[in-house]
Amino acid sequence: MDVIFVPLFNVLKLLVGLYIWAVIGHVILNWLVAFGIVNNNNQIVSMINDFLFNLVEPALKPIRNFIPNFGGFDLSPLALILALYFVETMITRLAMKFGL
Repeated sequence: MDVIFVPLFNVLKLLVGLYIWAVIGHVILNWLVAFGIVNNNNQIVSMINDFLFNLVEPALKPIRNFIPNFGGFDLSPLALILALYFVETMITRLAMKFGL
């Protein structure tokens, strides 16, 4: 069973970690565009922004419906990152429970 579960848990942890970095990248890119440091009319910036938006926004939208707006501060990425860390910890604990 170790042949199946060890790589499975490792891949799941890797995917959760990559998604956390995608959320962080989405937030940072939005800040850079909002402050005028990066021009969204640039094709590469626009493609990266669209990719990150399409990747992260489906998870952020339900959280935004639940968390109220705090005067222009969007706390939904923080809530999503905390939830993803919780999931990552659960995966690690499951791996430890199975003795992997």
